[in-house]
Amino acid sequence: MCGRFVITSAPAALRQLFGYVEQPNFPPRYNVAPTQPIPVVLIENDARHFRLMRWGLLPSWVKDPRGFTLLINARSETVLEKPAFKKAIRRRRGLIPADGYYEWKAEGGRKQPFFIHRADGAPLGFAAVFETWVGPNGEELDTVAIVTAAAGEDLAALHDRVPVTIGPRDFERWLDCRSDEIDAILPLMAAPRIGEFAWHPVSTRVNRVANDDEQLLLQISAEEMAAEVVKPKKVARKAAVTSVDDGQGSLF
Repeated sequence: MCGRFVITSAPAALRQLFGYVEQPNFPPRYNVAPTQPIPVVLIENDARHFRLMRWGLLPSWVKDPRGFTLLINARSETVLEKPAFKKAIRRRRGLIPADGYYEWKAEGGRKQPFFIHRADGAPLGFAAVFETWVGPNGEELDTVAIVTAAAGEDLAALHDRVPVTIGPRDFERWLDCRSDEIDAILPLMAAPRIGEFAWHPVSTRVNRVANDDEQLLLQISAEEMAAEVVKPKKVARKAAVTSVDDGQGSLF
């Protein structure tokens, strides 16, 4: 599963890596969350382009998005059959530039966040599918979901799902949607190789979407993790008890 990610590489470096024609200038983001606009690389008119899309796919057949589930991820095992994704995986595939993502692991009755990134520190491209939703008044909204796969032996220690990442040599193969044939891209929808990614625990400050700074990426010690554990406060017998929001809500 992928519910938060990071984009810290310089815009010029990402443009060179992904090869899109636009020259966007954007600040580093340390806590990108669903429903926010995110960069997507796609092929249009035989050239790669950079486009902002809402993270959370809306199929074209949805009438009222307010009553539709937020689709931030698409499972690789069922993406070819699910009504929400089966057309997009054939005709509308994209890449989401990133430098890593967050995952939460249950430890001692709480969820400890971890920052996960390529072991060599290089940027990565999440495999994505997208749709343009057209509203009743003709309004258009480009929306996108990240493709996920079952985690490999190493990353499974954190979560049983991982985002599918596409290497630079396979960018063109993934983005090429000129035909409905998808046999060529099926092997790409797999977990990273063992050892390809590294991770470390980070502060629970990342739980709040409003926190978006480079301190979120810093590794924290066992002592710091223990200090972040919120002890329940004593409340009056008849008082209502408000649960602590870990910042994940409906994202997962």
